Amino acid sequence: MASDPFVPTPALPRIIQGGMGIGVSNWRLANAVSRLGQLGVISGTVIDTVLVRRLQDGDPGGHMRRALAHFPIPGVADELLTRYFLPEGRAPGTPYHLLPMYRQVVTSARQRVTVAAAFVETWLAREGHDNAVGMNLLTKVQMPNLPTLYGAMLAGVATVIMGAGIPREIPGALDALSTHSKATLKFDVEGLGREDAEYLTFDPADVWPEHALPTEPLRRPDFYPVVSAVSLAATLARKSNGKVNGFVVEGPPAGGHNAPPRGELKLDLLGQPIYGERDVVDLQKMAELGLPFWIAGGAGTPDGLCRALEAGAAGIQVGTLFAFCDESGLTPEIKRDVLAGVTDGTANVRTDPRASPTGYPFKLVQLKGHEQAAERERCCDLGYLREAVKREDGRIIYRCASEPIGTFVKKGGAEGETDGRKCLCNGLLADIGLPQLRDDGGVEPPIVTSGDDIASLAAVAHDGHYSAGDVIEWLQAPVRA
Repeated sequence: MASDPFVPTPALPRIIQGGMGIGVSNWRLANAVSRLGQLGVISGTVIDTVLVRRLQDGDPGGHMRRALAHFPIPGVADELLTRYFLPEGRAPGTPYHLLPMYRQVVTSARQRVTVAAAFVETWLAREGHDNAVGMNLLTKVQMPNLPTLYGAMLAGVATVIMGAGIPREIPGALDALSTHSKATLKFDVEGLGREDAEYLTFDPADVWPEHALPTEPLRRPDFYPVVSAVSLAATLARKSNGKVNGFVVEGPPAGGHNAPPRGELKLDLLGQPIYGERDVVDLQKMAELGLPFWIAGGAGTPDGLCRALEAGAAGIQVGTLFAFCDESGLTPEIKRDVLAGVTDGTANVRTDPRASPTGYPFKLVQLKGHEQAAERERCCDLGYLREAVKREDGRIIYRCASEPIGTFVKKGGAEGETDGRKCLCNGLLADIGLPQLRDDGGVEPPIVTSGDDIASLAAVAHDGHYSAGDVIEWLQAPVRA
């Protein structure tokens, strides 16, 4: 792999492989897609926990250690390996060692783990080719985002894609981090007065040894916010604190988190949010903004790609088809069960307005044998989706609607907010084979998400599996013709 992060800016891809967390869009998938000339994207969400769990499992294949050997900040690789790497893996029945949960201010050592993890995943995604690689992050998961971005930039990430919020300050943060300068984001804290503000700050100087901070600038990646309305895209293009390079226009059929419907929330007979004409993006007006855009959510078909190009889009972003391919991070068992369910017609997707503690609707795969997550004992030991709340005494505390109900209520939360909430942090880690073991001997159950167009898997799967290359070939066949 070329070591210089200043790789040439390629032509715009027709296909962006969606960034699916936690670890579904892993380095293997992004590497495979980028090698084929499209934009492979890694998920940066919870990537620090993913790294330390892989190390505790013995780092099969040695990939984490191979990438850490190239990490430029002196001493950090040795620090991580000494603390987390278990050559024989964990002893049977041993739970994973946990990282300290993120807060507004954390130690430099905690920041270094996140920077290194983002570097490792990006470096591996870029290994062996010179094509562009992107990273996807959730705006809502605020606290780790700045060190995650910096780590990815140290490895030469070309594009950053962010949804689940309004990432208006990210362009300026990318500008600052590209020169190894301090970056700041306004911190969302419930209970602040109108004139009050709190901030998240990351200074690269804090994770480098004294006098070792580089002077050579990093590549400033392109920035594509995920939007669900032309008005939001126009606001981000005009009022962000730095350059926006394009947009991913996501509709309600997309997997994972969705934007809530505009207007009053109404549910159908299955308890799903009802989307209407106000939730349809005017693509002609998107084109008039003068920036490239990609259509996501139900567009992952050959016809969807053709229609996107005809509407003036640069292409499409595709998640579901890539989520269940050979290279993705989902466990072989989940891929097998979902593909079998698609074949026999028993797999479907429900948009749950209550599952995510973020308050955003969240897609859940409905499949026999994958309902057990509803019965897990409540605990919050990862904390990535916690919200910050300022108490009357001025202290900032953190709570999550998926934590134990009594704990949430003691922190000032309304008990009704806990109804139906699921622990996405732990459930999504279980999806990729990194479930936590519990004191009662149980194993954290998975929570599987997908876009509404799950039936399209049948078009590319053969003998129960398919590759990322199969997806790209199938999607582009009519365009080439």
